[in-house]
Amino acid sequence: MRYLPALADLTQLRHQAKDLLHAAQRGDPDASGQIAAVSDRPTLAAAQLALARDYGFPSWPAMKAEVERRTILNLRDVDALRRLLADQPDLARRPLARFGDHRRGVEPLSLTAMLRFDARAAGLTADLRGTGAMAQALIDAGAPIEGGPGTRETPLITAASYGDAEAAAVLIAAGAQLETRAGADSGGVPGGTALEHAAVFGMTDVIDALVAAGARVESLEMAAAVGDVSGWSLDEADEQTRLRALVFAADHQRLEAVRALVSADTDVNTADAQWHRLPLHTAAEHGRPASVRLLLELGADPDLRDPDHGRTPLEWCQPENRYLSRPGHDEVDRILRPVTTAP
Repeated sequence: MRYLPALADLTQLRHQAKDLLHAAQRGDPDASGQIAAVSDRPTLAAAQLALARDYGFPSWPAMKAEVERRTILNLRDVDALRRLLADQPDLARRPLARFGDHRRGVEPLSLTAMLRFDARAAGLTADLRGTGAMAQALIDAGAPIEGGPGTRETPLITAASYGDAEAAAVLIAAGAQLETRAGADSGGVPGGTALEHAAVFGMTDVIDALVAAGARVESLEMAAAVGDVSGWSLDEADEQTRLRALVFAADHQRLEAVRALVSADTDVNTADAQWHRLPLHTAAEHGRPASVRLLLELGADPDLRDPDHGRTPLEWCQPENRYLSRPGHDEVDRILRPVTTAP
Protein backbone atom coordinates (compact mmCIF):
# COMPACT_ATOMS: atom_id res chain seq x y z
CA MET A 1 0.00 0.00 0.00
CA ARG A 2 1.37 3.38 -1.02
CA TYR A 3 1.16 6.88 0.43
CA LEU A 4 0.28 10.06 -1.41
CA PRO A 5 2.90 12.80 -1.72
CA ALA A 6 2.40 16.06 0.19
CA LEU A 7 1.66 17.84 -3.09
CA ALA A 8 -0.51 15.13 -4.60
CA ASP A 9 -1.90 16.18 -7.96
CA LEU A 10 -5.18 14.86 -9.36
CA THR A 11 -3.99 15.21 -12.94
CA GLN A 12 -0.98 13.02 -12.21
CA LEU A 13 -3.18 10.48 -10.42
CA ARG A 14 -5.48 10.34 -13.44
CA HIS A 15 -2.43 9.69 -15.63
CA GLN A 16 -1.36 6.91 -13.26
CA ALA A 17 -4.78 5.28 -13.61
CA LYS A 18 -4.61 5.51 -17.40
CA ASP A 19 -1.09 4.07 -17.40
CA LEU A 20 -2.31 1.20 -15.25
CA LEU A 21 -5.20 0.51 -17.64
CA HIS A 22 -2.95 0.63 -20.73
CA ALA A 23 -0.46 -1.72 -19.09
CA ALA A 24 -3.26 -4.18 -18.35
CA GLN A 25 -4.50 -3.94 -21.92
CA ARG A 26 -0.98 -4.76 -23.13
CA GLY A 27 -1.07 -7.90 -21.04
CA ASP A 28 1.12 -6.81 -18.13
CA PRO A 29 0.37 -9.44 -15.44
CA ASP A 30 0.86 -7.12 -12.46
CA ALA A 31 -1.41 -4.42 -13.88
CA SER A 32 -3.98 -7.00 -14.95
CA GLY A 33 -3.97 -8.55 -11.50
CA GLN A 34 -4.32 -5.18 -9.78
CA ILE A 35 -7.42 -4.31 -11.83
CA ALA A 36 -8.84 -7.83 -11.62
CA ALA A 37 -8.75 -7.54 -7.82
CA VAL A 38 -11.48 -4.87 -7.99
CA SER A 39 -13.36 -5.59 -11.23
CA ASP A 40 -13.83 -8.26 -13.87
CA ARG A 41 -13.65 -5.61 -16.61
CA PRO A 42 -10.49 -3.59 -17.48
CA THR A 43 -12.04 -0.12 -17.69
CA LEU A 44 -10.76 3.31 -16.68
CA ALA A 45 -13.14 3.36 -13.73
CA ALA A 46 -11.75 0.01 -12.60
CA ALA A 47 -8.19 1.27 -12.97
CA GLN A 48 -9.03 4.37 -10.91
CA LEU A 49 -10.57 2.20 -8.20
CA ALA A 50 -7.54 -0.11 -8.20
CA LEU A 51 -5.22 2.88 -7.88
CA ALA A 52 -7.28 4.35 -5.03
CA ARG A 53 -7.18 1.01 -3.20
CA ASP A 54 -3.42 0.88 -3.72
CA TYR A 55 -3.18 4.22 -1.90
CA GLY A 56 -5.40 2.96 0.91
CA PHE A 57 -8.73 4.56 -0.04
CA PRO A 58 -12.04 2.72 -0.51
CA SER A 59 -12.83 4.51 -3.78
CA TRP A 60 -11.56 6.97 -6.36
CA PRO A 61 -13.96 9.73 -5.15
CA ALA A 62 -12.68 9.28 -1.58
CA MET A 63 -9.07 9.71 -2.70
CA LYS A 64 -9.99 12.64 -4.94
CA ALA A 65 -11.74 14.39 -2.03
CA GLU A 66 -8.75 13.92 0.26
CA VAL A 67 -6.33 15.25 -2.33
CA GLU A 68 -8.55 18.27 -2.87
CA ARG A 69 -8.72 18.94 0.88
CA ARG A 70 -4.93 18.73 1.25
CA THR A 71 -4.45 21.02 -1.74
CA ILE A 72 -6.74 23.65 -0.24
CA LEU A 73 -4.79 23.54 3.01
CA ASN A 74 -1.41 23.59 1.26
CA LEU A 75 -2.38 26.63 -0.79
CA ARG A 76 -4.01 28.37 2.20
CA ASP A 77 -7.09 29.03 0.06
CA VAL A 78 -9.38 30.27 2.83
CA ASP A 79 -12.37 30.90 0.56
CA ALA A 80 -12.23 27.36 -0.81
CA LEU A 81 -11.81 26.02 2.71
CA ARG A 82 -14.87 27.86 3.96
CA ARG A 83 -16.94 26.53 1.07
CA LEU A 84 -15.73 23.01 1.75
CA LEU A 85 -16.47 23.21 5.47
CA ALA A 86 -19.88 24.78 4.91
CA ASP A 87 -20.91 21.57 3.15
CA GLN A 88 -18.87 19.15 5.28
CA PRO A 89 -17.95 20.66 8.67
CA ASP A 90 -16.66 17.28 9.86
CA LEU A 91 -13.67 17.78 7.56
CA ALA A 92 -12.42 20.41 10.03
CA ARG A 93 -12.00 17.62 12.58
CA ARG A 94 -11.25 14.50 10.56
CA PRO A 95 -7.50 13.80 10.29
CA LEU A 96 -6.00 13.74 6.82
CA ALA A 97 -4.96 10.22 5.90
CA ARG A 98 -2.60 8.35 3.60
CA PHE A 99 -0.06 11.12 2.98
CA GLY A 100 3.58 10.15 3.04
CA ASP A 101 4.72 13.11 5.12
CA HIS A 102 2.15 12.30 7.84
CA ARG A 103 1.76 8.54 7.83
CA ARG A 104 0.08 8.49 11.23
CA GLY A 105 -2.50 11.01 10.00
CA VAL A 106 -2.67 14.70 10.88
CA GLU A 107 -5.55 16.91 11.97
CA PRO A 108 -6.24 19.88 9.66
CA LEU A 109 -5.58 22.46 12.39
CA SER A 110 -2.24 20.90 13.27
CA LEU A 111 -1.29 20.67 9.61
CA THR A 112 -2.08 24.37 9.20
CA ALA A 113 0.13 25.17 12.19
CA MET A 114 3.10 23.40 10.60
CA LEU A 115 2.66 24.57 7.01
CA ARG A 116 5.48 27.04 7.45
CA PHE A 117 7.86 24.09 7.18
CA ASP A 118 5.75 21.44 5.46
CA ALA A 119 4.90 23.44 2.38
CA ARG A 120 8.38 24.86 1.97
CA ALA A 121 9.97 21.44 2.37
CA ALA A 122 7.69 20.16 -0.39
CA GLY A 123 8.77 23.01 -2.65
CA LEU A 124 5.41 24.76 -2.64
CA THR A 125 6.24 28.36 -1.72
CA ALA A 126 8.28 30.47 0.68
CA ASP A 127 5.38 32.91 1.23
CA LEU A 128 3.37 31.30 3.99
CA ARG A 129 1.07 34.10 5.05
CA GLY A 130 -2.57 33.25 5.57
CA THR A 131 -2.27 30.40 8.06
CA GLY A 132 -4.05 32.47 10.69
CA ALA A 133 -7.15 32.85 8.52
CA MET A 134 -7.06 29.15 7.72
CA ALA A 135 -6.81 28.26 11.41
CA GLN A 136 -9.74 30.54 12.18
CA ALA A 137 -11.89 28.97 9.47
CA LEU A 138 -11.14 25.50 10.85
CA ILE A 139 -11.91 26.60 14.43
CA ASP A 140 -15.17 28.23 13.31
CA ALA A 141 -16.18 24.90 11.73
CA GLY A 142 -15.49 22.98 14.93
CA ALA A 143 -11.84 21.93 14.79
CA PRO A 144 -10.80 20.98 18.34
CA ILE A 145 -8.49 23.68 19.65
CA GLU A 146 -6.60 21.26 21.87
CA GLY A 147 -6.50 18.50 19.26
CA GLY A 148 -8.53 15.34 18.98
CA PRO A 149 -8.20 12.01 20.80
CA GLY A 150 -4.67 10.65 20.85
CA THR A 151 -3.06 13.95 19.91
CA ARG A 152 0.62 13.92 20.86
CA GLU A 153 0.79 17.71 20.96
CA THR A 154 -1.77 20.48 20.72
CA PRO A 155 -2.01 22.70 17.63
CA LEU A 156 -0.57 25.57 19.71
CA ILE A 157 2.49 23.49 20.57
CA THR A 158 2.82 22.63 16.89
CA ALA A 159 2.60 26.31 15.91
CA ALA A 160 5.25 27.08 18.54
CA SER A 161 7.57 24.36 17.26
CA TYR A 162 7.27 25.49 13.65
CA GLY A 163 7.39 29.20 14.37
CA ASP A 164 3.97 30.21 13.06
CA ALA A 165 3.17 33.28 15.18
CA GLU A 166 0.15 34.03 12.99
CA ALA A 167 -1.52 30.70 13.67
CA ALA A 168 -0.42 30.82 17.32
CA ALA A 169 -2.13 34.18 17.80
CA VAL A 170 -5.40 32.81 16.43
CA LEU A 171 -5.19 29.75 18.65
CA ILE A 172 -4.44 31.85 21.73
CA ALA A 173 -7.36 34.17 20.97
CA ALA A 174 -9.62 31.14 20.58
CA GLY A 175 -8.72 29.97 24.08
CA ALA A 176 -5.90 27.47 23.53
CA GLN A 177 -4.39 26.34 26.83
CA LEU A 178 -0.95 27.85 27.28
CA GLU A 179 0.39 25.36 29.79
CA THR A 180 -0.67 22.08 28.17
CA ARG A 181 2.29 19.74 27.78
CA ALA A 182 3.18 17.54 24.82
CA GLY A 183 3.01 13.79 25.24
CA ALA A 184 6.02 11.71 26.17
CA ASP A 185 6.14 10.41 22.58
CA SER A 186 6.09 13.87 21.02
CA GLY A 187 8.59 14.42 18.24
CA GLY A 188 9.44 17.85 19.61
CA VAL A 189 10.13 18.43 23.29
CA PRO A 190 8.53 15.51 25.15
CA GLY A 191 6.52 16.85 28.07
CA GLY A 192 7.22 20.45 27.02
CA THR A 193 4.85 23.40 26.92
CA ALA A 194 4.32 25.62 23.90
CA LEU A 195 6.77 28.13 25.40
CA GLU A 196 9.42 25.46 25.80
CA HIS A 197 8.92 24.28 22.22
CA ALA A 198 9.23 27.82 20.85
CA ALA A 199 12.37 28.35 22.94
CA VAL A 200 14.09 25.10 21.92
CA PHE A 201 13.40 25.56 18.18
CA GLY A 202 14.39 29.23 18.04
CA MET A 203 10.95 30.73 17.41
CA THR A 204 11.26 34.12 19.13
CA ASP A 205 8.09 35.67 17.70
CA VAL A 206 6.02 32.87 19.17
CA ILE A 207 7.76 33.22 22.54
CA ASP A 208 6.79 36.89 22.62
CA ALA A 209 3.16 36.09 21.74
CA LEU A 210 2.94 33.39 24.41
CA VAL A 211 4.45 35.56 27.14
CA ALA A 212 2.17 38.46 26.22
CA ALA A 213 -0.78 36.08 26.60
CA GLY A 214 0.36 35.04 30.08
CA ALA A 215 2.46 31.89 29.55
CA ARG A 216 4.32 31.03 32.74
CA VAL A 217 8.11 31.22 32.90
CA GLU A 218 9.13 28.46 35.29
CA SER A 219 12.87 27.99 34.79
CA LEU A 220 16.02 30.03 34.34
CA GLU A 221 16.34 28.63 30.84
CA MET A 222 12.92 29.95 29.85
CA ALA A 223 13.61 33.26 31.57
CA ALA A 224 16.73 33.59 29.41
CA ALA A 225 14.74 32.76 26.28
CA VAL A 226 12.18 35.41 27.23
CA GLY A 227 14.97 37.89 28.00
CA ASP A 228 14.54 38.67 31.68
CA VAL A 229 16.67 36.82 34.23
CA SER A 230 16.50 39.60 36.82
CA GLY A 231 14.21 37.58 39.08
CA TRP A 232 16.55 34.59 39.25
CA SER A 233 19.55 34.03 41.51
CA LEU A 234 22.29 33.26 39.03
CA ASP A 235 24.82 32.54 41.78
CA GLU A 236 22.60 29.75 43.12
CA ALA A 237 21.94 28.17 39.72
CA ASP A 238 24.11 25.16 38.86
CA GLU A 239 26.54 25.32 35.96
CA GLN A 240 24.50 23.19 33.57
CA THR A 241 21.39 25.30 34.08
CA ARG A 242 23.37 28.46 33.39
CA LEU A 243 24.99 26.94 30.29
CA ARG A 244 21.59 26.00 28.88
CA ALA A 245 20.21 29.42 29.77
CA LEU A 246 23.10 31.13 27.97
CA VAL A 247 22.33 29.16 24.80
CA PHE A 248 18.68 30.20 24.96
CA ALA A 249 19.58 33.85 25.57
CA ALA A 250 21.98 33.81 22.61
CA ASP A 251 19.52 31.97 20.39
CA HIS A 252 16.77 34.52 20.96
CA GLN A 253 19.10 37.53 20.91
CA ARG A 254 18.36 38.49 24.52
CA LEU A 255 21.57 40.47 24.93
CA GLU A 256 21.09 41.66 28.51
CA ALA A 257 20.49 38.10 29.61
CA VAL A 258 23.66 37.02 27.78
CA ARG A 259 25.68 39.65 29.63
CA ALA A 260 24.15 38.74 32.99
CA LEU A 261 24.88 35.03 32.55
CA VAL A 262 28.46 35.58 31.43
CA SER A 263 28.97 37.95 34.35
CA ALA A 264 27.87 35.05 36.58
CA ASP A 265 30.87 33.04 35.32
CA THR A 266 29.01 31.07 32.66
CA ASP A 267 31.59 29.89 30.13
CA VAL A 268 30.78 30.94 26.57
CA ASN A 269 32.92 28.09 25.20
CA THR A 270 31.42 25.15 27.10
CA ALA A 271 28.56 23.06 25.71
CA ASP A 272 25.76 21.97 28.00
CA ALA A 273 25.65 18.29 28.86
CA GLN A 274 21.99 17.79 27.90
CA TRP A 275 21.83 19.00 24.31
CA HIS A 276 25.55 19.67 23.63
CA ARG A 277 24.73 23.13 22.33
CA LEU A 278 27.10 26.10 22.33
CA PRO A 279 25.86 29.70 22.37
CA LEU A 280 27.90 31.02 19.43
CA HIS A 281 27.15 27.99 17.27
CA THR A 282 23.42 28.20 18.00
CA ALA A 283 23.29 31.94 17.35
CA ALA A 284 25.13 31.43 14.06
CA GLU A 285 22.88 28.56 12.98
CA HIS A 286 19.75 30.63 13.63
CA GLY A 287 21.00 33.87 12.08
CA ARG A 288 21.38 36.07 15.19
CA PRO A 289 24.03 38.69 14.30
CA ALA A 290 23.68 40.80 17.48
CA SER A 291 24.25 37.72 19.62
CA VAL A 292 27.21 36.66 17.49
CA ARG A 293 28.89 40.07 17.87
CA LEU A 294 28.34 40.15 21.62
CA LEU A 295 29.53 36.58 22.18
CA LEU A 296 32.72 37.27 20.23
CA GLU A 297 33.31 40.34 22.41
CA LEU A 298 32.80 38.16 25.49
CA GLY A 299 35.42 35.65 24.39
CA ALA A 300 33.55 33.06 22.31
CA ASP A 301 35.98 31.11 20.10
CA PRO A 302 34.96 31.21 16.40
CA ASP A 303 37.24 28.22 15.67
CA LEU A 304 35.69 25.98 18.32
CA ARG A 305 34.00 22.90 16.88
CA ASP A 306 30.80 21.59 18.45
CA PRO A 307 31.05 18.21 20.18
CA ASP A 308 28.40 16.38 18.12
CA HIS A 309 29.13 17.39 14.53
CA GLY A 310 32.57 18.96 14.67
CA ARG A 311 31.42 22.17 12.97
CA THR A 312 32.54 25.72 13.56
CA PRO A 313 29.96 28.50 14.05
CA LEU A 314 30.62 29.65 10.48
CA GLU A 315 29.86 26.18 9.19
CA TRP A 316 26.61 26.08 11.17
CA CYS A 317 25.60 29.33 9.47
CA GLN A 318 25.72 27.78 6.00
CA PRO A 319 22.45 26.75 4.27
CA GLU A 320 23.25 23.04 4.22
CA ASN A 321 23.64 22.94 8.02
CA ARG A 322 20.66 24.95 9.23
CA TYR A 323 16.92 24.35 9.26
CA LEU A 324 15.92 28.03 9.40
CA SER A 325 16.57 30.69 6.77
CA ARG A 326 16.61 34.24 8.06
CA PRO A 327 17.94 37.56 6.69
CA GLY A 328 20.43 37.60 9.57
CA HIS A 329 22.40 34.66 8.20
CA ASP A 330 24.19 36.80 5.61
CA GLU A 331 25.27 39.25 8.30
CA VAL A 332 26.42 36.43 10.57
CA ASP A 333 28.52 35.07 7.71
CA ARG A 334 30.12 38.49 7.21
CA ILE A 335 30.95 38.70 10.91
CA LEU A 336 32.39 35.21 11.32
CA ARG A 337 34.24 34.67 8.06
CA PRO A 338 37.10 37.13 8.74
CA VAL A 339 37.70 35.81 12.28
CA THR A 340 37.43 32.09 11.54
CA THR A 341 40.81 30.49 10.91
CA ALA A 342 39.90 26.82 11.37
CA PRO A 343 40.23 24.88 8.09
